[in-house]
Amino acid sequence: MEKVFVAQRVASKLYATEAAVDAAMVEVTEMMAELIQARKDLGLSPVVANGASAKFAEAIQALATARTAVVDAHAELDETRLRIGVRTRMAGVFDKLLSDGAPTGLRAAS
Repeated sequence: MEKVFVAQRVASKLYATEAAVDAAMVEVTEMMAELIQARKDLGLSPVVANGASAKFAEAIQALATARTAVVDAHAELDETRLRIGVRTRMAGVFDKLLSDGAPTGLRAAS
């Protein structure tokens, strides 16, 4: 199989992974905000559900750590791509995917 196609497949999964971690961070952050708003709407003391809020804060921190790890892995994979001789050029926006899931921004250099 041609290296560029394998690299495109890996890049597609990498971008999907990055998007999934970001989406999880958004969901947990929105959940925490909703919990705080619900407590305020019900006129409850700040101590109510404080333990749950702390757990959500831990989840956000864990996701931030995971995001950093994925970003670091992205950088290492980019170095690997160069070492194996796959050159690419930017041609589009990365969040737009082709029908096969490959990012539109990754193309073999001509």
